[in-house]
Amino acid sequence: MQDIAWDRYVRDAAMAWLHEMNPAESKLFRREELEGFVVRGVRIPLLDRQRGIRKPIQMSAALSIRTTFTPPGQRPPYDDATGPDGRVRYKYRGLDPRHPDNAALRAAMDDRLPLIWFVGAVVGAYVPIFPVWIVDEEADQHQFVLALDAAQSLIPVGPITDSIQRAYVERQTRARLHQPLFRAQVLHAYDGQCAICRLRYLSLLDAAHILPDGHPRGTPDVPNGLALCKIHHAAFDQNLLGIRPDSMVVVRADIQAAVDGPMLRHGLQAMNGVRLALPVSRTARPDPARLEERYEEFIHAG
Repeated sequence: MQDIAWDRYVRDAAMAWLHEMNPAESKLFRREELEGFVVRGVRIPLLDRQRGIRKPIQMSAALSIRTTFTPPGQRPPYDDATGPDGRVRYKYRGLDPRHPDNAALRAAMDDRLPLIWFVGAVVGAYVPIFPVWIVDEEADQHQFVLALDAAQSLIPVGPITDSIQRAYVERQTRARLHQPLFRAQVLHAYDGQCAICRLRYLSLLDAAHILPDGHPRGTPDVPNGLALCKIHHAAFDQNLLGIRPDSMVVVRADIQAAVDGPMLRHGLQAMNGVRLALPVSRTARPDPARLEERYEEFIHAG
């Protein structure tokens, strides 16, 4: 069964299944779910229980890779990182390049086969990033080079001197990796509801940054995030409402005085004085210092 046509068919089917299971791109997958994937009557777990590299016996090359969740302040077991070209590196299993798991990744690279990357978002749960490609091997550093989209795979490996090309690679890494991970972690922390109005429709929820990308403290981590519905996210970004460091919502005075339809009345004006529904975990709650800085911007914008 280890022919390339079957191999490609399984990959396509697995990625289609993941998309169908997660159309809002906010679901966290548990290992038990990922072990239940079936194609043409054959059960092919998408994640290995013990290994970070998954190469099913029915396939010719690795199907998926995994990065386990590491709590803040702790060192990850494998030091995967972004290289000088803005692309992600994925470490070997061990140091032997001939290890079967490393050979399975090399086979995927040689045949240009797409993989699924399961990135740990919380303990025991993963965000699937797909498709990704292995585009090079840095044997002296015991690692492979990942491309997170087809265009990244065309850029030579190594430091990028072209500023436009470098900005593109970094932007795509944020869009394909950091943003989905941030969204899933924030919505999980807020139990899948808007922190202001408690709306629970995932397709209408966003992970909003308190301090934006580009700000020195605008990092894509949960204490810099808020789960907001799309209208409250837009209102927050445009300073129609602010959030005090004590987590109270303040609607701008001119918005409170305006006369319009029910959306303004119930969706915005009625939110003045509401306190955020905060995560159960204190470490996941919004950073008061970042809220304070953002609230100062709101005050001056009004």
